[in-house]
Order: sequence, then structure tokens, then C-alpha cells
Amino acid sequence: MKLISTAAAVLLAGAVLPASASLITLHTRASGAAAPALGSDAANGAYYRDTVSAAIALAPTAGHCDATLASLADTSNHGNCGGGVSNLAFGLTIDFGLGAAQAGDFSLRIGPDFGKGGAVFLDGLLLGVRTSDMWWAGSWNAPSQIFQFLNLTLTQGNHQLAIFGLEGCCDGGQQAQFRIGSGAWTTFSSTDPLVLGAAAASVPEPPQLALVLSALLGTAGATLLRRRQLRA
Repeated sequence: MKLISTAAAVLLAGAVLPASASLITLHTRASGAAAPALGSDAANGAYYRDTVSAAIALAPTAGHCDATLASLADTSNHGNCGGGVSNLAFGLTIDFGLGAAQAGDFSLRIGPDFGKGGAVFLDGLLLGVRTSDMWWAGSWNAPSQIFQFLNLTLTQGNHQLAIFGLEGCCDGGQQAQFRIGSGAWTTFSSTDPLVLGAAAASVPEPPQLALVLSALLGTAGATLLRRRQLRA
């Protein structure tokens, strides 16, 4: 007996099974731009954002690329784009979302190779900037060589992390991770536990889900009753 219509089944599936994981995009271009010396963090951060954005607005030349990544681990121009290791502009975006149970205390850390420094933005706001040579060399225990932002407060819904950097030489592997509350550090990937899209904005809580189920079953029951009356 088919009690729930196709449309209702789709609605129920969307309520129970939110879309998962982060969407990671890499852009690399050739660039000989220098590190800024503009005084304030705001000015230097805007310099990295605008310089890299202007570079990646152009079509990629040989050895540079636009790519969607399965994971933000050991990311590099030569590894992901098959190109060179010098004079590079990097633009990385991570689109992710938080469900109701994930919102609140959220931490980030980024291990870059930006020989001419870089900047990190979250939802369009500058989180941090460094104009010095940054090479984390695979170690999270080098505070001056990584970006780390602990105990941020993020709301339920969709967010975007944007990373901009300039590399002179020699294009080492980069990584970015998140932590929810006091949980384990997790690398951003296409299989991470974050949610993205409409699911992040409206993941039903248990009481809401009960109301959705009740409404669907009520609609199905009324439809079944009408069918029986017509047959009679």
C-alpha cells in the first residue's frame, strides 16, 4: 500500500538525509607579485585577496589549473596541476555547512607553503594575514608557520573559507583541517562530516522532524480515505 506520495518521499528524504561534506576548489596561476608592506592587517589581507583574485580571473596557462579537490591534504601546484614550483598565486576556497548539532565552537588550522605570505578569510571577513615566508613542513607545532584560529563561534548554515597566498619557491604540500568543539582535528574533504547546501540551513530537529512525519502521514491517510470513498 503506497501511503506516501513521491513528492512526500522526496521531502522526507531531504529532511532525514542532509547533503554531506565540503566542496574544495583550487585555483593556481603564474605570478611574480611581491609580498605587501602596507602596514595594517586589513590592507595586507586585501592585497593578497585582490592580487590573487586578479590572477585567477585570467584563464590558466600551462602548468596551472582550476580543480575540485577530493581532499585538502598535500595540495600543491605541481601535484594537482602538473606544473612548476615557482612564482605562484594560490586561491583555495572551501564551501562547507554546519548542521544544528555542529554549530557553535569551531576551530581551523591551515598548513601553507606561501613564501611571500598569505591571508585567510571566513565568510568574507579577514581572519588572519602574514607577510613573511610561511612553510609548515608538515608540522602543526610551528605557530609562526601556520594559520590557526581556535574556538570560533559559527552559526548553523553555509560558510566559505577562502585562502589566498603567493609562493616564490618551492611549492610544498599544503593542508587545512577543522575541529568541532573538543573533537578530533579533521582534514577538509569530499567525505568529511560537514553538511552543505539547503541541508545546512534547515536540518530538522527531532520535534520538527516529528511534525514533518505527522503531516506526511496525515496527507497520505486523507488520500487513502478519498480513494476508498470513490471506490465505494
